[in-house]
Amino acid sequence: MPFILASSSPQRIKLLHQVKRKPFKIVNPNIDETIFPNEGPKDLCCRLALLKAKDIHSKYSKDFILAADTVVSSGKRVLEKTNCKNQAQVFLNFLSGKRHRVYGGIALVGPNIVRVRSVTTQVSFKRLSKEEIRRYLDTEEWKNKAGAYAIQGLASKFIKRINGSYTNVVGLCVYTVESVLGGIKEIKNVDN
Repeated sequence: MPFILASSSPQRIKLLHQVKRKPFKIVNPNIDETIFPNEGPKDLCCRLALLKAKDIHSKYSKDFILAADTVVSSGKRVLEKTNCKNQAQVFLNFLSGKRHRVYGGIALVGPNIVRVRSVTTQVSFKRLSKEEIRRYLDTEEWKNKAGAYAIQGLASKFIKRINGSYTNVVGLCVYTVESVLGGIKEIKNVDN
């Protein structure tokens, strides 16, 4: 079924193409991603995914809109996307030798439908030396990445294990997307 992707993330686009789910249009949403006081990471990723989908649906109301959001969290601390090298260093030091969670929110908004799903993956980092962190920061791969790392890139050598969806950590759980998009045909048949 045709859909619009409410994201310009190269990782999300690549993951969708890998499973032959190609959006007919890609539109970058414009939303406020400010975290609410006392908002948990699971609620945050679901709320932001839904806001992104609704933002694009307001302009393309006859189409199905798929949106996603990824939140990296350790305990109650959310490790946001960063473009600041110092903040990235703080995040990597914080993740070093510990487990953390990656929450993925996926939303589908279309005619007569609003679906929101969440996915949680646990990731274990090895203990990082100061030199490993310095070398990784020099690559700038961490830029605009939740938690300041990209599991599909050079940071893969820091990962001891994951429990859950690998593609969720990359930026979009394709298993969940498939189940969400798979229901569109049933909905269209009921409405027609």
